[in-house]
Amino acid sequence: MFKIFVDGEAGTTGLQIYERLAKRNDIEVLRISPELRKDTAERKRLINESDVTFLCLPDAAAVESAALCENPNTCVIDASTAHRVNPAWTYGMPELSAAQREAIAKSKRIANPGCHASGFILGVYPLVASGILPKSANLAAYSITGYSGGGKKLIAEYEDAAALSHAAGESKAIMAPAPYALALAHKHLPEMKKYCELENVPFFNPVLGPYYKGMAVTVAIFPNMLTKKVGPEALTEILAKHYEGSRFVKVMPYEAAPVLFNGRLDATVCNDTNNARIQVFGNENMMQVTTIIDNLGKGASGAAIQNMNIALGLDEGISL
Repeated sequence: MFKIFVDGEAGTTGLQIYERLAKRNDIEVLRISPELRKDTAERKRLINESDVTFLCLPDAAAVESAALCENPNTCVIDASTAHRVNPAWTYGMPELSAAQREAIAKSKRIANPGCHASGFILGVYPLVASGILPKSANLAAYSITGYSGGGKKLIAEYEDAAALSHAAGESKAIMAPAPYALALAHKHLPEMKKYCELENVPFFNPVLGPYYKGMAVTVAIFPNMLTKKVGPEALTEILAKHYEGSRFVKVMPYEAAPVLFNGRLDATVCNDTNNARIQVFGNENMMQVTTIIDNLGKGASGAAIQNMNIALGLDEGISL
């Protein structure tokens, strides 16, 4: 029986992790009394008693919490941004390579990827690794995401009855897609650059959608970026080869005239799963690679559970 502690259990990711762990009979969840949630001594005790501790905290708090772990056998999985580009921590994306999966299996410090970063890296890394997309490429990407990724405060803002009520034909601002991070310094950019081995920081435009969860990350690809002339079919083949045999990543066949959902892309198609769906669109003159995930699944709690399973030597798909 493995002992698991979630430090920051009241947050969106923490609650989702608890939901997934509730299905397990091989896990003992260590719970902290509500009145001791911020008690350092009690948190330290539970962290060091656990086989795995999840940190579902703001960045500064996650750094402080990680420092409380003194048990060399405790694996810490951090869901915050704090350790994602720290070389002392293993980046928790096993689909990058066999070597990355092995590193996760051996690590006691795992940084869970960001949601936007997961979509971007899953779509871009295989192209860089294959050599078809140079590391010097200047990439532009946008990502439409559900509002749940913003945490409890944003969820409350979007789900307030007064905010949602409107008459037919009215267009309330909260119901419109909302681009954000317009200083072009989103917190996921460092990991996107590092793990795709890019020389330049991508141009990245995240867009908040008026729906609960689901994310579609799109990267523009032009032929003059590539090291040789290839079309969308060849890009699809490169991606499919990289993810061949992957449990959670599926590359869709290329369609010159995609049917999709009434001709539109459904950013919620992977909701309530740990799956990622990648598809190449376009033609020989311009292309895009789009990755769809559940921002609370493969983009957060699902990836955290997958990393826990790998670190504990279990089947990575348990409870996913």
